[in-house]
Amino acid sequence: MAQGSKKFKTQRPGISKKPHPTKPKGQRKGGRLIAPKKAHVVEEQKLKKALEIAIRNKIEMEVTHRASTCLHKPLSVVKGAERPEGKGIPGLPRPDTSSK
Repeated sequence: MAQGSKKFKTQRPGISKKPHPTKPKGQRKGGRLIAPKKAHVVEEQKLKKALEIAIRNKIEMEVTHRASTCLHKPLSVVKGAERPEGKGIPGLPRPDTSSK
């Protein structure tokens, strides 16, 4: 009998090894979603934001109502399409506005 350990593992005929998929090392691309430690704080922030929006809308309605009652002719409030800030270069004129 041979003494000592084998140097190689022998493979059975007909069975092939599947190559292991290599995982990328280091950091992965993309954003990370980290769950908040205190979920009730997140709920409080959502409620606070909703209340701020409601209060702001109520104040705006009240101011427009007071302004329309004080004027001799009817007041018409024109709301433009809101544009997300940060788009484009701030010094250049916007294409939808005319400089004439």
